[in-house]
Amino acid sequence: MAFINHSYRFSSRDFLLKMPKIAAILGEMQVETQEPQKLASQSSTSRSLLLNASYEPMKVVSWQKALILWFQDKVEIIEYHNLHVRSVRASFQLPSVIKLKAYVRPRGYGAVRFCRENVYIRDNFTCQYCGDRLPAKLLTLDHVVPVSKQGPKSWTNVVAACRDCNQRKGNRTPLTANMPLLTEPVIPSWLPSPDFDMRSNHLPKSWLQYLQFKAG
Repeated sequence: MAFINHSYRFSSRDFLLKMPKIAAILGEMQVETQEPQKLASQSSTSRSLLLNASYEPMKVVSWQKALILWFQDKVEIIEYHNLHVRSVRASFQLPSVIKLKAYVRPRGYGAVRFCRENVYIRDNFTCQYCGDRLPAKLLTLDHVVPVSKQGPKSWTNVVAACRDCNQRKGNRTPLTANMPLLTEPVIPSWLPSPDFDMRSNHLPKSWLQYLQFKAG
């Protein structure tokens, strides 16, 4: 259970007056670990996933930013990391997942633009035939129904594929090539912002249940 010093919870008005004090406290704090050799990886494991009030992922923020948002009473903490930060004056368990209390309309809200990058993001940088997760430079776009068979260039007919699977499938449908799709291609109603790195192999387990894309 998180150890929270409730004396550091302020109203928005009080927060503005006490911001220098809070900044000083955060500046003193250090992440505790029992494994010094893993300090280099803490930049990823100590960050927080910020969710909209509708539980849609918005972006990743530093633990300092997450605590500031909590001090401002703008978010509630949903999940915690198994890490603490301590200073002379306070101790906190680091938030892993935080959720905004008020819904914020995402930038660029509306129809998601169909493009190579967004197809890769929708498919989680994963080949939809063999399941290998790869960097963008090793992925290709595949038409489920080939262009030669009047397959459209659209969300529901284009998927991410590794080069080997794309070449093996060739000018065939998944059925004739005996290469079933892992997931049905859909039109996403939203996607994470471009700075949200879905390719990391070190995402905290507490994030995974929230990183699912809704179909429109």
